[in-house]
Parts: sequence; C-alpha cells; structure tokens
Amino acid sequence: MVTKQTIGFLKSHKPDEHRIALLPQDLTHITHPEMIYLETGYGQDLGICDTSYSNLGVQIVPRQIVLEQSIICEPKIGESDILSQLQAHQTIFGWIHAKQSLNITNALLATGVRVIAWEELSDNQQHTFWRNNELAGEAAILHAFLLTGQMPYDTKVALIGRGSVAFGATRVLQGLGADVTVIRRNQENLLRQTLGNFDVVVNASLWDMNREDHLITTEDLALMQPGSLIIDISADAGGGIESSHITTMSSPTYEVNQVTHYVVDHTPSILYKTASKSISQAISPFLNDLISNRENSVLTQATIIDKGKILDLDILDFQAL
Repeated sequence: MVTKQTIGFLKSHKPDEHRIALLPQDLTHITHPEMIYLETGYGQDLGICDTSYSNLGVQIVPRQIVLEQSIICEPKIGESDILSQLQAHQTIFGWIHAKQSLNITNALLATGVRVIAWEELSDNQQHTFWRNNELAGEAAILHAFLLTGQMPYDTKVALIGRGSVAFGATRVLQGLGADVTVIRRNQENLLRQTLGNFDVVVNASLWDMNREDHLITTEDLALMQPGSLIIDISADAGGGIESSHITTMSSPTYEVNQVTHYVVDHTPSILYKTASKSISQAISPFLNDLISNRENSVLTQATIIDKGKILDLDILDFQAL
C-alpha cells in the first residue's frame, strides 16, 4: 500500500508577495483534504478566513508544522528563507529558477530534497502557468507606466519576445494605444540600429544564461533618448539587458545614463487576487496525485533535482560556465 503524502502550503515571506497557491473553491475535488496543511492566516491577504479552508477539511497549523510536511508549496519558494531547513525526504513545489541562481541550486542539492519546478510544468506544449505569465506582462506595463506618469498612447514601444509574457504586455500596450514593434530573436541587430526610435523597450524574452553577450549593453543606452524607459519583465539581472538589476515593489525603478529601468521580478503579485486564482486552478489538478504518490508524467518531467542530483541538463550547462 502506497503511503499518502501531506502537503504544506506556506505564506511567502518575500516583501510585497501576496500570491497564494490554493483557494477554497479548488478544494472540492481533492479526495483527501485532511492531508493538506495551511499556515495560519494563509488567505488573509485575499480576505479569506481560516474557517473557509478548515470547513473543507484542511488542517490550519502554525508555520513550523507546515514545514514538517512531506511536500512544501510556496509560489516563490526558490527565494524563500526556508531552504536550509528542508529534509532529504521532502519535496518542494513552486517556482525555483535554479538555472538563474547557482546559490539556489547548491542550497537544494545540499538538502537532498526532490524539486518540482513550476517553471518546467507543461502539458501538450502548453505551459501550466501561461495565465500567470500573461499577468506578469500585463502588471509590469500597468505599474511601470503609472510610476513614470505616462500613458502608453503617447509612446513608441519595442517589445522583445513572443511568449505568454509578451502576449500579456502587448494586450495592454495595444489596448491603450501604444505603437508597438515586436522584436524577434533573429532581429537583435535591428534592435540596436533602431534603439533611438523608441520611447520604451519591453524585455519579455527568457534569456539564455549560457550567453555572455547582451541584447542591450550599458553602452547602448547612449543610443536612447533621455527619459526613455526599459521595462525588463524577464528580470534576468545582467542578462538580456546588461544594466538591469532586480528591483522591489517599494523601490521599483532606477536610472542609468538617463534611462529609467523597471526590473521588478514578481509583477503578478501586483494583481495578487487574479494571480492567486490562476495559480490555484493550475496546481489543484496535481494535488491528488501528489498526495497519493501516484506517477504523473508532467510532475516527473518537471523534477529538476532529486536526492542531491541535478536532473535538468540545462542547469548542468549553466554550472559548467
């Protein structure tokens, strides 16, 4: 008989991160809700009281007890302060971004845990969190334009990327009247040649961390007009945009060579209620398999580290740099 696993859901300690991974309405199809442990006050930021969960059979417990469960879930768990507290028998389930950080990778390897990375979850060629990715684009555009006191309809925008993040950004930009030019992967030289034509550059492309060059170098900023804006939604610090470094909700922008940079790395949290709904709908179909310890090909393919070994070859390539 297969032993069932418990799942603990933590509140994020990342500043201004209000997204949660599980809403009450998505618990109705869970066969064993008693195997789910939520941190006390889990839904507080969304106005959801603990009894809304406990009435459905979920356990409401202090944070330390959540950390003792078989599987630990937190959306931004790769940036959590709990990685060093994990035990080898546990699994973590959330956004890891191990490819972008050797520190995260090494911390996870040292614990011996199994790591199921949300960024690797996909089925039938569709990313599981496509809606959250669209929200990243939508929220970043709304926030950055609001912060800089302008509306998109007065701007010419170069948008780099073709995925879900870019789609969300484009929807808001075009809906508010921006003149948008999409820059494809094979048009990097064209971007540099025309950089001075744009008021705003939006980076929504996932940068290959094995590359040592940049889409836009710090020197290239001199080609842009003073007061121009870079919205680096991908937030690969020093990657596609050499002058980018991660910013926070409380201090979201900075200037380099008279060009404003916006590099907040968790923009969906600005729209945390909508984002939490999309996350809960995305992960809830996996919970029964996780609890029952059943084989699930999507979860297996998204397992990037297990028992102190790296299973994702892209991480090995990055480590070799």
